[in-house]
Amino acid sequence: MAEERLTIGELATRTGVATSALRYWEEFGLLPAPVRVSGQRRYPRSAVELVGVILALRDVGFSLRELSAFLAPRTPAVDGRRELIQRKLTELDQRIAHAQAARTAVAHALACPHEDILECPSLSSVVAARLAGASFEESHRH
Repeated sequence: MAEERLTIGELATRTGVATSALRYWEEFGLLPAPVRVSGQRRYPRSAVELVGVILALRDVGFSLRELSAFLAPRTPAVDGRRELIQRKLTELDQRIAHAQAARTAVAHALACPHEDILECPSLSSVVAARLAGASFEESHRH
């Protein structure tokens, strides 16, 4: 018995992903080109799970380019997925550090005893550090 095939509309309904996004992902190479029946795309049922994987990886911050590399066919001896995951973890750690420094700065601005935040010595220190070449995170360490 032949495997059930899904139209693009059925795949969209089952995954919650717009048909335009599914077509784009297909053009980008994330979804394999489906067979055509009377000109209509027909996806295997396994495409539902593949779309779920794409959504999950996108949710944690993988770009389409990274997803393409992640989903590329692999052999056990040449599997770069762990390296991609490690790079993403490093990137997320950097983004978290930046967000924490930004939160600290905004919280200070709200709690600052100075009537005008532009007169705050802490802000002056941050500005001087940034102008001296310190990173955003470095300039907000106290």
